[in-house]
Amino acid sequence: MEEKEEIRRVVEVLRKGGVILYPTDTVWGLGCDATNPEAVAKIFAIKHRPDSKSLVLLASDMDMVCRYIKEVPEIAVQLVEVNDKPMTIVYPGARAAEPGAPADRHLLAAETVAEDSSVAIRVPLNDFCRRLVSSLGCPLVSTSANISGESTPAGFSEISGEIKSAVDYVVDPGFGKTATGKASSIIKVGLDASIEIIRK
Repeated sequence: MEEKEEIRRVVEVLRKGGVILYPTDTVWGLGCDATNPEAVAKIFAIKHRPDSKSLVLLASDMDMVCRYIKEVPEIAVQLVEVNDKPMTIVYPGARAAEPGAPADRHLLAAETVAEDSSVAIRVPLNDFCRRLVSSLGCPLVSTSANISGESTPAGFSEISGEIKSAVDYVVDPGFGKTATGKASSIIKVGLDASIEIIRK
């Protein structure tokens, strides 16, 4: 299937509050519209994961990041500009809805954000993901495609049948050729230009 047609189908599912199984630039992930709290709740249910844990999100570019963060530290922009490997940045001060509030395209679902109002966002290094998120028009949840506590599957063939049958749409595995099979580094940045490496 052509990439354009696949993205159109996936976005249709996401806009209806569906959960997808898709290849990122790192590993295969479970995804949903990060502004839709009901869709986010479905992901926690599929993973059997407590919803007190925040999630990694994907943004198509830094412009999208800026729309959902109150103030983007300059150091984060510099890191993204020079980065050539998958890197997730934990930003302070997410623009998020109150818990229990209905979906709002301009605010992240409360369940995607940590207790300190920080949120982890990555601009993926593969074109398919960036085009998908750009077409959706808001950040996309990206959490590993496994039951919480189990090992992260490196490729599509390692994903359990339980996960595959629980989602609303499985992206054509042909679009997963650029996934590295390894998790990204995670770096926390502060408005004071502080940097904390959480995962190398």
